[in-house]
Amino acid sequence: MQINVSQLLKEPIGSERDYLINDSVNIMDNSSSSMVYGNVKLTCTNRSILVRGRLDTAVGVTCARCLDVFDCPLKLDFDEEYFPAGNIVGGDFSPAHDEPSLFTIDDNQVIDLTEAIRQYALMSVPMKPLCRQDCSGL
Repeated sequence: MQINVSQLLKEPIGSERDYLINDSVNIMDNSSSSMVYGNVKLTCTNRSILVRGRLDTAVGVTCARCLDVFDCPLKLDFDEEYFPAGNIVGGDFSPAHDEPSLFTIDDNQVIDLTEAIRQYALMSVPMKPLCRQDCSGL
């Protein structure tokens, strides 16, 4: 799930772009990819690209009561900053810090939303998922 932001990086601070997301992401290890739908808004800041998104997806999880596998719907609302990995021509951006937890814009001025979506989806999975509210269990 990659977006080229080369033009946005050259625009004034506050410039925005909207993108429709309709792609698959491998959220859970050892499972098939999950379709992700929704919108993201990219905003140029003085030091990064701010990505705000509202996405829907579903992941296969095991019911805490009956142990059946079912698709658990998830709604993801996220805000993340993507920092340039190096100097950007035509912009006032400084290179990103050496923190591995930061999301970066690669040298081709492309951001990859896959890892951010995966992390937000994993945090959204309920601790004790239920296939339905009235599940009677085993």
